[in-house]
Amino acid sequence: MESSIDSYFSRLTKWQEELQQLRSIVLSCQVREEFKWSTPCYCHQASNIVLLGSFKDYCTLSFFKGVLLLDEAKILEKPGPNSQSSRIIRFRSLEEINAKEELLRQYIYEAIEIENAGQKVNHKTSDETENVPELIEMLNENEELNKAFNALTPGRKRGYIIYFSGAKLSKSRYARIEKCIPRILDGKGFHDCVCGLTKKPPSCDGSHKFISKEN
Repeated sequence: MESSIDSYFSRLTKWQEELQQLRSIVLSCQVREEFKWSTPCYCHQASNIVLLGSFKDYCTLSFFKGVLLLDEAKILEKPGPNSQSSRIIRFRSLEEINAKEELLRQYIYEAIEIENAGQKVNHKTSDETENVPELIEMLNENEELNKAFNALTPGRKRGYIIYFSGAKLSKSRYARIEKCIPRILDGKGFHDCVCGLTKKPPSCDGSHKFISKEN
């Protein structure tokens, strides 16, 4: 049975060779490979270390706590203007990745040591997302999700924040956020209709519950 990660790589139409090489480099650093937020994620013990990303004009290696790395080679960038924790490295060719192979390993090992030392990023925010640190983390690590969430109306943002913060456990908040990612990427609010059957757009009136099951 094909795994989610294998499926991810088989579906890639761009940057497949580049991301496979990044995957090989990251795995050589003795991290655990998982599939989170619809992309390969690499972890050390219970901590997320790096993500792979595929975009139209480049692919990326994203460090969850990149802001804490020394970055002596000055190769890290903010994925977005509001990114406080994550930092990315953009790649546009396999040659570029191979030229930085040993440097990437150094950065990954440094990121692991940061986790071993228990270092934390002090997030600063003036909006309601401060009530959901898991949301801040996921927005920082996913550029597409960050843009989509911040493009929502204040009311739609608030609806999601209320729903996410309602979960008592951190793992439950992560699960709620991940479940809602497709809706957010589509520009839909938590209470918006996604089936197109509602009589009270854009809100969902429950019409989807009465879809005929007849063939």
